[in-house]
Amino acid sequence: MARLAASSPETIRATILTMLAEAHDSQPATRERFRRIVSVRKLRERLGAGDPATLGRAINAIESELVTAGMADIALPDIPAEIAEQMRQLWHAAVSVQLDDVVRLKQQATQSVEQAQAAQADMTLRVDVLKQEVTELRALLATRDTELAQARADRAALLSRFESLQENHQAALDTLSPLRAELAAMESAKVEAIAAAQQRYEGLSRQLLLETAQQRQAAQQEVQRLSQQLQFADRRTQVLEAGLVQAQADVAAERTAKQTALGEAAALKAVNASQRAQLDELLQTTLVAVARATAIQADKTRKVPAKRSTARRKGP
Repeated sequence: MARLAASSPETIRATILTMLAEAHDSQPATRERFRRIVSVRKLRERLGAGDPATLGRAINAIESELVTAGMADIALPDIPAEIAEQMRQLWHAAVSVQLDDVVRLKQQATQSVEQAQAAQADMTLRVDVLKQEVTELRALLATRDTELAQARADRAALLSRFESLQENHQAALDTLSPLRAELAAMESAKVEAIAAAQQRYEGLSRQLLLETAQQRQAAQQEVQRLSQQLQFADRRTQVLEAGLVQAQADVAAERTAKQTALGEAAALKAVNASQRAQLDELLQTTLVAVARATAIQADKTRKVPAKRSTARRKGP
């Protein structure tokens, strides 16, 4: 019974019209448009059950009616309350899912922004480093350019010098031929001179050997004479050493006597100094006594005239 109610012509018609309304087709539908929106499979899924043949006939009938009359002449019924409630719940669920997706996407966007900012800071730092490296490379390149220009100038100077040296080398080669001939002549003269020198050397060598033998004999005789003189000198040295020992003994005795005399002289100096000190002390004492006696005598001398003058005053 529930299946017959679900597949009744009114329900089928209302469902088809609802599907068309959901498609927002305000113009009269064409057959192609109608078939894209409404089909047996979609209608059966919407109803949940139904005979495909019955559904097909109902779709054909409504298609003929709608395509012929147009959607403007058809009064669409309101959505059933159950379907509206289900659609509202579905809408709320979709909105909740969408909000969750929005929050998740917002968090992802925030993370992406932070990552992008960090990447931008990193890239800025890298750009600064690269700028510094580019500046250094430019300075290095300028230095290299200067060095290259200097090297090119040096190369040009060296090439000029090389050409000059080549010319000098060619001139030297031109001068070398007569020099070689002269050198050959000099070599020949050298060989002849060496041969003559060899002959002179042999003669001088024989003469030198003869003179060396004579000098060796004279040297041996001189050595014998010097040996005799050396023996005589040794004997004389022994005698002189004995005299030296005796002289050293005499000097030691004289040194001892001198030290004794110096000690006695030092003792006499000490005694003399002591006596001189005593004499100075006695002289000073005598001078003090004389000074005192002189002072006493002077006092007495002053007192006697005073007494005489007093007596003279009393007499008259």
